[in-house]
Amino acid sequence: MKGKFLLPACFSLVLTLVFLQAAWAQGALPLPRIGVEIRPADTPREASTSLQILILLTVLTLAPAILILFTSFTRIVIVLALVRNALGVQQIPPNQVIVGLALFLTLFTMAPTLGKVNEISLQPYLKGEINQAQALERASGPLRQFMLRQTREKDLALFVSLAGEKRPKTVEEIPTYVVLPAFVISELRTAFILGALIFVPFLVIDLIVSSTLMSMGMLMLPPVMISLPFKLLLFVMVDGWHLVARALILSFR
Repeated sequence: MKGKFLLPACFSLVLTLVFLQAAWAQGALPLPRIGVEIRPADTPREASTSLQILILLTVLTLAPAILILFTSFTRIVIVLALVRNALGVQQIPPNQVIVGLALFLTLFTMAPTLGKVNEISLQPYLKGEINQAQALERASGPLRQFMLRQTREKDLALFVSLAGEKRPKTVEEIPTYVVLPAFVISELRTAFILGALIFVPFLVIDLIVSSTLMSMGMLMLPPVMISLPFKLLLFVMVDGWHLVARALILSFR
């Protein structure tokens, strides 16, 4: 059966190649020429533009790390992954669903901050009212406020001391390179606290099922096979995804 379909496909491919070669030889089918040219800049403006493009490409390569570190994505994706592990289903929902839901919840929680950045930084820059340096400085303000609101003082004090900085009188005096790692470890701590609270009811179900099977002498039967339907039933009955999303969003307010 495969040969019946393979022969016509090969014949069609040969005819297509012959047609393209004939058309190209007659000049009826112009082929594009793509080239990369590297030459010295004639003016300082050209050099500045080249550097701006290089910096933009570098920022685009670091975009995933920026998304993870400067926003609420870290806490959300960790909690969702812990929920899946607590249920005992390793691949359901799949990773694409977990990351996609985390992205949408991140956009939802970051909407006020991103709206403020757009208002005071992006729109004035697009209108030509401010330059790039001023736009970056204005954009860092709302992001710093968001990160500082979610960061513990203990974590800030740790990185201030490790950086050798003097004790700041106000939060505005704390450098951004100190705020960022403190925010990340605070997010990790909060995510694991939420994950531990989610694990407790499922752990109770596992313990009850395991003790029941042992008392019945069914030692060869894996407790996971019995507890998994009960955990899924409990999660559905209490509307688990609704509660998890609500807890995650409220944890940022």
